[in-house]
Amino acid sequence: MTAESPALEMRNITKQFPGVRALDGVSLVVQPGEVHALLGENGAGKSTLMKILAGAQPMDTGEILLNGKPVHIDGPQKAMALGISIIYQEFNLAPTLSVGENIFLGREPIGAIPGLVNFKKLYRDAQALITNLGVPMDVRAPVSRLSVAQQQMVEIAKATSRNSKIIVMDEPSATLTDHELNALFDLIRKLKGQGVSIIYISHRLEEVFQVCDAATIMRDGRHIVTKPVSELTRDEIVKYMVGRELTEAIPKEAAPVGEIALEVKGLNRKNVLHDISFNIRKGEIVGLAGLVGSGRTETARAIFGADPIDSGEIRVNGAVVKVRSPQEAIKHGIGLVTEDRKQQGLVLSMPVRHNTSMANLPALSRAGFLMVTQERTVAEKYRKELGTKTPTVEQPVKNLSGGNQQKVVLSKWLFSGTRILIFDEPTRGIDVGAKSEIYKLMNKLAADGVAILMISSELPEVLGMSDRILVMHEGHISGELSRAEASQEAIMQLATGGQ
Repeated sequence: MTAESPALEMRNITKQFPGVRALDGVSLVVQPGEVHALLGENGAGKSTLMKILAGAQPMDTGEILLNGKPVHIDGPQKAMALGISIIYQEFNLAPTLSVGENIFLGREPIGAIPGLVNFKKLYRDAQALITNLGVPMDVRAPVSRLSVAQQQMVEIAKATSRNSKIIVMDEPSATLTDHELNALFDLIRKLKGQGVSIIYISHRLEEVFQVCDAATIMRDGRHIVTKPVSELTRDEIVKYMVGRELTEAIPKEAAPVGEIALEVKGLNRKNVLHDISFNIRKGEIVGLAGLVGSGRTETARAIFGADPIDSGEIRVNGAVVKVRSPQEAIKHGIGLVTEDRKQQGLVLSMPVRHNTSMANLPALSRAGFLMVTQERTVAEKYRKELGTKTPTVEQPVKNLSGGNQQKVVLSKWLFSGTRILIFDEPTRGIDVGAKSEIYKLMNKLAADGVAILMISSELPEVLGMSDRILVMHEGHISGELSRAEASQEAIMQLATGGQ
């Protein structure tokens, strides 16, 4: 090893899947103590390249060097032994185990009696790691009780606990609030100062300029360019990623606003929601902002009947309705695009056509039998209308990119006749090109008279797409802002309990 040796070199990596060349001679060089952005649209090959680095996927040809020395990574255990950790976008946690147990799973400290875990030390060490991240969390609580953002922090704590010299972070900030994001950036800078190299994958380009030193951009399985971040602009990055210019990142279009479609009055749930009241008109996009834990998702789930309420009233088109289950919500024309589409919005192993029809099967059934030809026709109709990129509607949705999976979720709700649509983190884990397409679809829905409630942790998204913005704090709606008076500062003031 010499002083000039990169921490990591991946040379001319190729990977072929049936019918798809996922990686075509891709190279990546990361220096010691460097935060290196790996950018590209979904399907560009980023995840495949990182799976090869992590030992989760074998490469066909190519070479990997650590500190100038060739290595053979034949599995995840070998990667970890070489000091490589990867935090996948899809979490790898055991939901029934505690935070501390997840952090040290397989590496539990042994007590005085051989074979028994020293839980006192395990929880003490776990608490130190969590405290270092700057996020309050009970390390004895089961992971199943945590929010998506908190689960992300557990994954980061797990990776840092291994004292890895190369850490891959795949969309680490997708659901983090500004406070949590700042804590993450502080941690990254601390790790960088300790000589740790970080490969940072994110679709939030503003983060790249905040925390990354260099960027490698991929497109269609190929290496496009590697440059210092200081020599790149946002527009240049987008052009390299998508091969075209996006004229406007958030293309909000005005739509005619009609009568009130959804009205919520005095919604309460003990210790969770307190007197939630608001309305949404036909053709209106209402943003719902707030810090993680403020009650945004809980509000959406209550309206959709996924969680019970103690008191309150829901009106659809002026009529009081009972929504005690998602089935009743669907019956009243209410749909929910969940923040975790893979776990709650789709059945990954099933094809596009089944996922399109699942919320409205009676419309495609006769005498208890599914009419497959009609189902295929419906799925094909929405595939064309939404521009979903899939070879066929028989393709399992797990093989689609994040943006195209989101389009399948939208197809499901459009086919079910939804006229009130709740989007919870609509562009989470979606690349910039696909984000623009999702925004255009939301504009089209609004123009067609659909009432939209949009929950998002990305303030530029909230500001860019909303006609009005509601802000939540500790289970209350702390304020409402018109499009004209809204700003990031005004939203954060209300989100933190200010006036």
